[in-house]
Amino acid sequence: MASSWFPRWQKKSAMSDDGLIAPDETLPLGQTCVLGLQHAVAMFGATVLMPLLMGLDPNLAILVSGIGTLLFFVITGGRVPSYLGSSAAFVGVVIAVTGFSGQGLNPHLGLALGGVIACGALYTLIGLLVMKVGTGWIERLMPPVVTGAVVMAIGLNLAPIAVHSVSSSMFESWMAVMTVLCIGLVAVFTRGMVQRLLILVGLMVAWAIYALLTNVLGFGKPVDFSGVAQAAWFGLPHTTAPVFDLQAIVMIAPVAIILVAENLGHLKAVAGMTGRNLDPWMGRAFVGDGLATLLSGSLGGSGVTTYAENIGVMAVTRVYSTLAFVAAALIALVLGFSPKFGALIHTIPGPVIGGASIVVFGLIAVAGARIWLQNQVDFSQNSNLIMVATTLVLGAGDFALKIGSFTLGGIGTATFGAIILNVILQRRGAVRQQQTARQHP
Repeated sequence: MASSWFPRWQKKSAMSDDGLIAPDETLPLGQTCVLGLQHAVAMFGATVLMPLLMGLDPNLAILVSGIGTLLFFVITGGRVPSYLGSSAAFVGVVIAVTGFSGQGLNPHLGLALGGVIACGALYTLIGLLVMKVGTGWIERLMPPVVTGAVVMAIGLNLAPIAVHSVSSSMFESWMAVMTVLCIGLVAVFTRGMVQRLLILVGLMVAWAIYALLTNVLGFGKPVDFSGVAQAAWFGLPHTTAPVFDLQAIVMIAPVAIILVAENLGHLKAVAGMTGRNLDPWMGRAFVGDGLATLLSGSLGGSGVTTYAENIGVMAVTRVYSTLAFVAAALIALVLGFSPKFGALIHTIPGPVIGGASIVVFGLIAVAGARIWLQNQVDFSQNSNLIMVATTLVLGAGDFALKIGSFTLGGIGTATFGAIILNVILQRRGAVRQQQTARQHP
């Protein structure tokens, strides 16, 4: 562990030799702010979409994501590059508890918030345990072959969300393809800061092309800015008081296990990409995420988690500076108090968001493969092959299991399936090796 709580960030040029900006390094202030904007943009999709699915105020979701990210930054000592946004793991259980119809604000959201708070408390306790005894027990349950499979399964599980969002018409499908192409062209044919901002720049170019084709040439649904003009510049988001119901708590609190596995996979991915050992900060990361979830639930927001989309952004920009996430959090705080910004969010065309999501979700899946490569996972072992094959199909197919009143979604079944299969198959393999050793001393 380091002697000081925060590192001493060293400035580094965007055009440095290796092109990588480490967590304890930083770009100049202006470039850091722009990169923070890109991370804020990357989180818009799910951090706005997931609350809408659960009947939350999207402005509040953005606000608490910024507060949670700053809390996470302080607790981890500014050494773990991550953004906290709304977790998809809560959508199913919140809808099940509240019976939400999918339109407007959720009238029974308070019932779910008590469960979200309980989940955050349980998550925090797990983090304190990791801080006390270390991550050895987690490492045994989730070695690189498992974490890589879980991270890839998360990316593949998110893929249908992006694809289905742009499949309602041929025009939308082609605009999604155009968005992917714009991002790809920026990634390959630009240099310096423009290349580092490839997702933000590519999305803006695609948005402009969409507006030209619809508002000017009359193809597809035009961009409607009337809501932006009518919205106020400043206003408080809608908050909801929690209600503590035992049944709701029992249904929602176990999501903490999924968040632990999700967070662990994300941190392993970041560690692999940066070449830094983040294990000493794992417990703090869990505590920070747990407290942020607890705080979010107290205000009327969803449970939060380290954000997979931002890992994709880091993978392609190679900027891992934690100060970029401070900038992103501050941007989120400002935007969370602006109803006009909330209205502006709704003007981004769905096909453009869907196209950007295709790229980002794919980068998440590739981050899982990167974990395997960097840890030299041996796929000649049948135990690894069977575990990974099963995990990927469970995650990509969103295989759900109902246990009493609790439904375990695709990410959960993939995560627990990977852990359980690995324990069973690896133990069986170890027994066989011992038997072989006895027979052939």
